[in-house]
Amino acid sequence: MLAREQQLTKAFVQLADTLVSDYDVTDLLHGLSEHCVDLLQASSAGLLLTDNRGNLQLLASSTEATRLLELFQLQTDEGPCLDCFRTGKPVEVPDLAAAVDRWPRFTPAALDNGYAAVHALPLRLRTETIGALNLFGATTGSIPADDLRVAQALADVATIGILQERAIHHSEIIIEQLQGALNSRIIIEQAKGVLAQQANIDMDEAFRRLRSQSRKTNTRLTMVARDLIEGTLDASAIATDPLRDSRS
Repeated sequence: MLAREQQLTKAFVQLADTLVSDYDVTDLLHGLSEHCVDLLQASSAGLLLTDNRGNLQLLASSTEATRLLELFQLQTDEGPCLDCFRTGKPVEVPDLAAAVDRWPRFTPAALDNGYAAVHALPLRLRTETIGALNLFGATTGSIPADDLRVAQALADVATIGILQERAIHHSEIIIEQLQGALNSRIIIEQAKGVLAQQANIDMDEAFRRLRSQSRKTNTRLTMVARDLIEGTLDASAIATDPLRDSRS
């Protein structure tokens, strides 16, 4: 219990730190998805955030399979994250097999990926909802109420951090920041592909190595990805780096 409490404290401190320091929105939300998997009864997590036009965009996921499923959710315009965002309320489906009528395209895709349950939580402050967090389970059943409260609290802290940054800066700067985060995601995805191909590893391992390089060199994840794509960072150095993210 003590170890979990220490992990929770660390997670909240990391998310709250965005209120007082410069931060990378993409890395923040990837961290949020990973905290949910580490601390809660969830197999994987994905996170959608609105862009400057109010449209949902995928910004973080804990695995490559989840990333593709979240993109499919956006493409088909149906799924728990979309319902959660539109209503501003949590969506709980402890048995996905029973939700085929509700989401006829999303549900079979989720089941094919090995997911049996899903819970979606809003990124919301008061009446403003700016995104949604998806928690996927490999077995049927509800996430314990205490764990859901923890997940919502983590999402709330991340939301406050994003909205705080909006309040500090002028609206044009805010738009550039959110658009920059979306652009960063594209750069990171490209870098993952480059590294995965050159190192003959899967996309999840490629992302772990990029984050390891980012943290080891104290360099923003986006900059590491950009340097790799532009050739100023040697891909072989990352490909042979055994370091993994430290989340103890």
